[in-house]
Amino acid sequence: MDFTLRRLELGDAELFRSLNAMFGAAFGEPDTFSAAPPSDAYLNALLAKEHVIALVALAEGEVIGGLVAYELDKYEQARREVYIYDLAVADAHRRKGVATALIMRLREIARERGAYVIFVQADYGDEPAIALYQKLGRREEVMHFDIDVGE
Repeated sequence: MDFTLRRLELGDAELFRSLNAMFGAAFGEPDTFSAAPPSDAYLNALLAKEHVIALVALAEGEVIGGLVAYELDKYEQARREVYIYDLAVADAHRRKGVATALIMRLREIARERGAYVIFVQADYGDEPAIALYQKLGRREEVMHFDIDVGE
């Protein structure tokens, strides 16, 4: 399958919207990704930040996969790590190397930015994601907690 990878940058708000729509479909959560869409100004401000990394896989101009990651400055040592916040591939394009290619491109960017590691979470039961991440890295057993900030 032919596809290209592209890092989104300032001015790519429309592609970011396409990425959000693909995330919504892939995760089965269309309302989360489309019910209250951010403005172009918000998306462009996000894309202007060096620590925000949004990558898309494109086939014939269509977003078929993508990821959003954040570079985090560490405090215990002068180093950085990169967190993959969301990663998905459209159903029709899975098992064709798209996700692996996205992560490999992120590795290049992380290395260029001086990061020492990329980390990602996977949900229990998401066997395809777990298999991909185990193929590319080492597994750690952690717990994740959401703490509400109140109103």
